[in-house]
Amino acid sequence: MNIAFFLVPKHEVVCLTEQSTLRQALERMEYHRYTAVPVLSEEGRYIGTITEGDLLWFLKNTEGVSFDNAHRHHLSAVPMRMRNDPVHIDANMEDLITKAKAQNFVPVIDDRQHFIGLVRRSDIIEYCAKQLFTATAAAAAKE
Repeated sequence: MNIAFFLVPKHEVVCLTEQSTLRQALERMEYHRYTAVPVLSEEGRYIGTITEGDLLWFLKNTEGVSFDNAHRHHLSAVPMRMRNDPVHIDANMEDLITKAKAQNFVPVIDDRQHFIGLVRRSDIIEYCAKQLFTATAAAAAKE
């Protein structure tokens, strides 16, 4: 199955850039109720995924950083502790399933390493459930 069928395109995904501020990240994550979002370079390349935990640890462990001055600090300074590896658009469903075991979403990139969207874990689980139910129904019909 082609993973493009499951792709949430980039223009529908909440993303941040390395030059986004800590405050912008916190506000967007709060507004959309997300715990993690993709971070892109200015050219659109996938850099990684920033999490609430990354932001909170940075606030806690970095001297001089507070909510009051969060607008002065860029995401490029925040260490990302979670490795949310992307897949290429030509990846297969097995690649997605393997990644989705540990990630809420799987970033998808093109040949130039540009972020083109993501696949949600819930969509992968739904696909697997349909496959299982179809196989179960076919087996039951043979009996």
